[in-house]
Amino acid sequence: MSPLLNNLLSFFPEVKKPATKKLSFKEKLKWTLIILVGFYMLSNIPLFGLGQNELARFEQLSVILGASFGSVLSLGIGPIVTASIVLQLLAGSGILKIDQTTHEGRIFFQGIQKLMSIFFILFEAVVYVFMGGLAPDLLLRGTPAYFNFQLILVLQLVIGGLLVLFMDEIINKYGFGSGISLFIAAGVSAEIIIRAISPLNSLGAWAFGSGQPPVGAILVFLTSLVSGAPQDAFLALFGVLATVLIFGMSVYAQAMKVEIPLSFGRIRGYGMRWPLNFLYTSNIPVILVAALMANVQLWARLLEKWGYPLLGTYSGNIPASGLIQWISPPNIVFKAFTGSFEYTSLFNNDIVHALGYSLFLIIGSVVFSIFWVQTAGMGASSVSKQIMSSGLQIPGFRRDERVIERILSRYIFPLTVMGGIAIGFLAASADILGALSRGTGILLAVMIIYRLYEEIAKQHMMDMHPALRKMMGGE
Repeated sequence: MSPLLNNLLSFFPEVKKPATKKLSFKEKLKWTLIILVGFYMLSNIPLFGLGQNELARFEQLSVILGASFGSVLSLGIGPIVTASIVLQLLAGSGILKIDQTTHEGRIFFQGIQKLMSIFFILFEAVVYVFMGGLAPDLLLRGTPAYFNFQLILVLQLVIGGLLVLFMDEIINKYGFGSGISLFIAAGVSAEIIIRAISPLNSLGAWAFGSGQPPVGAILVFLTSLVSGAPQDAFLALFGVLATVLIFGMSVYAQAMKVEIPLSFGRIRGYGMRWPLNFLYTSNIPVILVAALMANVQLWARLLEKWGYPLLGTYSGNIPASGLIQWISPPNIVFKAFTGSFEYTSLFNNDIVHALGYSLFLIIGSVVFSIFWVQTAGMGASSVSKQIMSSGLQIPGFRRDERVIERILSRYIFPLTVMGGIAIGFLAASADILGALSRGTGILLAVMIIYRLYEEIAKQHMMDMHPALRKMMGGE
């Protein structure tokens, strides 16, 4: 690590590494639950002095960021993810040359990532407040108090961002998996649970006796059956079934993989299989597509506000025309059963709208999959170098990097394309069928939880409680 970077990092507190190399299952579970409870508590603490929350309408973006706009955790994991993506792109493209195979290289990379995360925390906090996304009471505009409240909001956002940064570090060292992934899965899971069983109405009051239906789809289904409203009961049940269907399909796709047999060149009789997942780039493509759509919606709102609706217009918080309408999903099932289905012309047709939205997600996922493989070191050339550096080779072929690269290229590019198509299709299906969360969020939650399950089953099968071990598939 360079002396300059070392001096900069010495100013910031750091989570101490655990005393033992391998923590027990109970210890990791304890710290994971503590951080999860802290995350939920902080996400429900409102910002002091907040008057106008323009970010509240960007629900899709909040799912990706693991954020709760208007709370202390309004930044969520955005700064950490942004810093990670920027560094991955710089390192993958060769602009930033860091050898992460060495201990010093990994420490150097982590140090730069931490500094960049802190920079983006400060940057995004200033942008959110001074661009009007999270603003004080507009009645104070033009007075010294307005600027003072802006600074107070920025300070709270920075504190929340730093807390997320350190909570992520605690999870990485003391908990299961990654804090970033855990916070995304926690946010999506909370959203699905609330939309499934919440007894509150849309105004946050107790639904029963208020004259408004509850938010929870299961409660809507039961109350609709009792009150004799089969249409409402079916729509509520279909949303739950669509969510379960997308969950099941996502788990199945996540478990699919191609295994390349390898052997140790110098040790005969020993070998292993190199797995290439069907969803080769995991959830990265759909995250990038969703982030692109959220940014288009944000700019459309700003352009419309300035009097230049180049990307379309809104009717309240609902896209009404232009590009933003086409990249917003129509709920086909709801429209079909409520008689609001539109098919008057080619460009005013919900079927065409659904197909256009699906194609946008699918093509976007394929493009970003190919882009990510090339820039993040996941191509056939990079993987063949990893195999060679591990002392492995493909049985029946001479130990040559070019041979391994040629064989891997037969699998990696098709998996990249097919995985992008599959993940785009699943995300679009969840949105169009009216699942309990956006398709992007469901896919993120499924993949994160599945990988967490694999990690726990691999590392802690022997030291967990017998009942948990049996549930995890152990004996």
